[in-house]
Amino acid sequence: MIISPKVKSRLLIVAIWLTTTAATFIVSLYTFQVTGQTQVKSSASSSNTVMAYAALPATVSEVSTKIITTDARPPTIEAYLKAYNSPLQGLGDFIVKTSDKHAIDPYFVVAIAQQESNLCKIIPDDSHNCWGWGIHSEGTLKFDSYEQAAQTVIRGLKENYFDKGYTTPEEIMAKYTPQSNGSWARGINQFLTELKSGNF
Repeated sequence: MIISPKVKSRLLIVAIWLTTTAATFIVSLYTFQVTGQTQVKSSASSSNTVMAYAALPATVSEVSTKIITTDARPPTIEAYLKAYNSPLQGLGDFIVKTSDKHAIDPYFVVAIAQQESNLCKIIPDDSHNCWGWGIHSEGTLKFDSYEQAAQTVIRGLKENYFDKGYTTPEEIMAKYTPQSNGSWARGINQFLTELKSGNF
């Protein structure tokens, strides 16, 4: 039987592939056996137990969730001041921080400014007095800035009203503007509702 050169070439390739595969399998089997015995001996000599090994990634990814809470009051007040085109725009954070320092509701401070001066749009000239604080027949209390005015009013509300038991708009009205027929407290309550609901 005569075998053509083409067939011989194919047979040779198959023979080489089979030989290489067999050799690779034998070497792999031997390496696995030697490695396994080494690990078992090493484990046995230290703790007399057989350890199982698993390949782990070099780095482990961590998924973490951070919950960041923000105070909604400053942006709410800023939005309110902007909606009414108030000269107090930009002082939302200042009003909140100063009010918190004296344990006063910052919305209450803004509501008084709304009731007394339409948020500083109707005030005595050069007074920065948006809260009607110290404005009476004997004269007008003036401040160098809106910040100074707000700080004075907030501290005054704390010391002269809240600390003395005047806490509701109706109770504060009786001392703050005793001549009011009730409209002052109604206005304050309305503005508080607007601020706290965000409907303005």
